[in-house]
Amino acid sequence: MPFLLIDFPAFKPIAIEIGPFAIRWYALAYICGIVFGWLYARSLLRKERLWGGPAPMSLVQIDDFILWVTLGIILGGRTGYVLFYNLPFFIDHPAAIFRLWEGGMSFHGGFLGCVVAVMWFAYRNGISILSLGDITTAVAPVGLLLGRIANFINGELWGRATDPSLPWAMIFPNDPTQLPRHPSQLYEAGMEGILLFSALAIMIRFGALKRPGMILGSFILIYGLTRIIGEHFREPDAQLGYLRGGLTMGMLLSIPMLIVGLILIVLAVRRGAPKPIEAVR
Repeated sequence: MPFLLIDFPAFKPIAIEIGPFAIRWYALAYICGIVFGWLYARSLLRKERLWGGPAPMSLVQIDDFILWVTLGIILGGRTGYVLFYNLPFFIDHPAAIFRLWEGGMSFHGGFLGCVVAVMWFAYRNGISILSLGDITTAVAPVGLLLGRIANFINGELWGRATDPSLPWAMIFPNDPTQLPRHPSQLYEAGMEGILLFSALAIMIRFGALKRPGMILGSFILIYGLTRIIGEHFREPDAQLGYLRGGLTMGMLLSIPMLIVGLILIVLAVRRGAPKPIEAVR
């Protein structure tokens, strides 16, 4: 029954505009995600009880790391989109690679960029790679939540067509088919943002940071699961469509995450929590 469809909110693409200066919603999501994630990371590092002793890095080091991880997200995310989602187009139009304001970022590429940033920064500063990975992934769902909300505001990456009787089905203004669709961006915001953040926060409260690699592995595993679930409601990228066996590129890239995440969790459990340093008598 079409009259049950929800009208898509008429959002402006620009969030903040002061004279010639303009910030789009997607850029604002990245900025706020990084700032809120940084503040949350600092709050976790201040609580020694969560680590079973002194935190594995200082507040100054996490401040310095923000630049590194920001570059990892942007460079990795863009590179991943170019390679995984639209390589033929960018081969024909190489200048378009640098037009970030037109959209086109890949989570999986951004994640790999963060992995490189974590490994390089940890090596240069004598920090545990696993512990730095734990703190990075503990705050990552904040950015994922805001990014998916920005996707919804932009009316992009919409869901698959659905029955018009679905109470929350929407017709997205930029959709050439004008079919009622799942607002899959909000599904993903709930799973990749709220659910994942809550799960990791509960684990942290019960001592997961005392086992290096536990939060990192849990993030990778849970994200992989939620992304695969979300892909069942999300319309595949037009230039790719469905792959062999009905898989999408998002599903294909998430399958290895399940394996890697599970391995990291098993290793963290076997490794156990580090023993507290006893005072010299």
